Amino acid sequence: MVEEKIEVNRATRNADSREKQARRKPWAPPSRLDAPPAPDGYKHRWIRAEVNGFEDKQNVYGRLREGFELVRQEELPEEYRGMLPCIEDGKHAGVVSVGGLLLARIPVETVEERNAYFSRKAREQLEAVDNEMMRENAHSSMRIQSPERSSRTTFKGPQG
Repeated sequence: MVEEKIEVNRATRNADSREKQARRKPWAPPSRLDAPPAPDGYKHRWIRAEVNGFEDKQNVYGRLREGFELVRQEELPEEYRGMLPCIEDGKHAGVVSVGGLLLARIPVETVEERNAYFSRKAREQLEAVDNEMMRENAHSSMRIQSPERSSRTTFKGPQG
């Protein structure tokens, strides 16, 4: 007599179907600026290419100098290629474009460096304002000890 080992799947049918069935996303109004997911290590951004029908070359060239690369339709994942419109002729032929905006990608490292640069610039501006305020109040009897860096919002109750 030969013993056979039979593997039994102990998962219920209901559990199997739940795994296969993805959760339904709640309805939201469609956005014209939905972009496909960027490849690993990149972020997608929309770059302004025209305003009121006039080309904005300065903005496009500035963004390209910052490290952005324009995304061509053939570079998109297969499922997104027919969904997004692209420019058909001219210098940017084949680039994904919606309503005067061009789809571009930028490396995540560049985004982080750019954010750090602008955070540092903002901090330096605040320090300059604080220093100027302290300098102007140096001989005043109503001296400001430390500037307050918070904001408050208050709402009036019903009148009546």
